[in-house]
Amino acid sequence: QVQLVESGGGLVQPGGTLTLSCAASGFPFSGYAMNWYRQAPGRERELVAGISGTGITHYADSVKGRFTVSRDNAKNTVSLQMNSLKPEDTAVYYCNAVRFVGDSVPVFGSWGQGTQVTVSS
Repeated sequence: QVQLVESGGGLVQPGGTLTLSCAASGFPFSGYAMNWYRQAPGRERELVAGISGTGITHYADSVKGRFTVSRDNAKNTVSLQMNSLKPEDTAVYYCNAVRFVGDSVPVFGSWGQGTQVTVSS
């Protein structure tokens, strides 16, 4: 019954911006840290950013300074604002829950469909 629904992806030119959203349900949202991951074809899934239940954030070095993760516990949503997008950011983006901020392995076996982000001119 855990549901994670990602949205907001699309095609954007290098240097552009996108904001992704993850709508979560079926678990006590505020009790979990939330991560954003991405996976490009032929590559391992990569932890992009995370946020604790109280708003402590962390970022992969590759996105630090460009991406901002936030959450709205009242709406059970997590967002990822992506600025200055690069072609290397092209991937399917997913969200999932972790026990503590900084963890990389999600606590739920189910994943959403993800949302495709394509950065290309």
